[in-house]
Amino acid sequence: MTATVLMISPGYPAEMPFFTRGLARAGAQVIGAGDQPVSGLPDMARQHLAAYWQIPSFADEDAIVHEVVQRAAGVHVDHVASLWEPTMVLAARIREALGIPGMTVEQTIPFRDKERMKQVLDAAGIRTPHHYRCTTATGVREAAERIGYPIIVKPIAGAGSADTYRVDTAVALESVLPKLVWLDAVSVEEFVEASEYTYDTICAGGEVIFDNVAWYRPRPLIARQLEWISPVTMVLRDIDAPELSSGRAMGRDVLRALGFRDGFTHMEWYRRENGEVVFGEIGARPPGARTVDVMNYADDIDLFQQWAEALIHGRLSEPIERRYNAASIFKRAQGQGRITHIEGLARLLSEYGEWVCAIDLVPIGAPRRDWMMTLISDGMVIVRHPDLDSCIEIADRFAAELQIYAY
Repeated sequence: MTATVLMISPGYPAEMPFFTRGLARAGAQVIGAGDQPVSGLPDMARQHLAAYWQIPSFADEDAIVHEVVQRAAGVHVDHVASLWEPTMVLAARIREALGIPGMTVEQTIPFRDKERMKQVLDAAGIRTPHHYRCTTATGVREAAERIGYPIIVKPIAGAGSADTYRVDTAVALESVLPKLVWLDAVSVEEFVEASEYTYDTICAGGEVIFDNVAWYRPRPLIARQLEWISPVTMVLRDIDAPELSSGRAMGRDVLRALGFRDGFTHMEWYRRENGEVVFGEIGARPPGARTVDVMNYADDIDLFQQWAEALIHGRLSEPIERRYNAASIFKRAQGQGRITHIEGLARLLSEYGEWVCAIDLVPIGAPRRDWMMTLISDGMVIVRHPDLDSCIEIADRFAAELQIYAY
């Protein structure tokens, strides 16, 4: 029997059409639900939908739930899928309203509320940074004194490192506080000096059936502070390496503690010089910034479709063959205005062309993007190599020698 999947926001963000196509290729009948007209959907998403329900603005969850319940009358829906962080709770509300199995609102909240997340993991005995929820400037100051500097201040709900600040002194905190006034609450936590990794999984029936470890070079918080950096995300081929074993084990403990059963997860964690591993945060969604593409190139697989296979059939349809290390390198133009020229690309391709998987740079003549607003910035390159040291060398060369100029 063909499964029917209600896909929330099938056309946005940019990766969602690939997941929509994956569902259709896995044999599902896909109904899309989004707040844009069907004509505004990317072709890939539109072509793989059996139907599309235009719903009210995502800012009005009550209206959306009401609309979906009415639309679903007489339609048997097997799954509600949401892979975009702001729609996670909405998807849970729709499941509850329609009586569909899957994550409930109560199960979803710890994946969206970073303070609640850490409270659940604290109770399970998992090492988290020392942390407090704060709703006032006074509360932030008091939490900082209890934790001790340096600290991290970040939104309770959010993705990536947006509106996240490292604060080293009480004086520095006073300059950060005005930037937080639009937030209802923030998490104040211990700054963990360590290397930062991801633990990404696809789960089915509460079991991890695919996992991945990526290494951030440098840590995202540093990359967001220094414009000249070209951030690198390195998907590692040998995830059985001894230095990663504790992080992977912690990742599985986190999934059990949070009761996660089906779908994609993206966790960030720290490994200190003494070998201690510390939880960072987790989302019930895939990694962003085209990291799924990097994982696909590392494994020569389509994880967009494999997620769908896991959701619908409870298994993967392809074996996992970890053939390569793979890395994305994000580029930021020098100067302001429009892109005028690119240097170093031809030389790098002459040396490493066989290991370059994708090049997606802002074209000459286009406006430079705001690097503070998008990790992808002015484009990216994806490279891969079976040998880790060689992959690091190639990624570092593209980070240092590929230059984009704007004027």
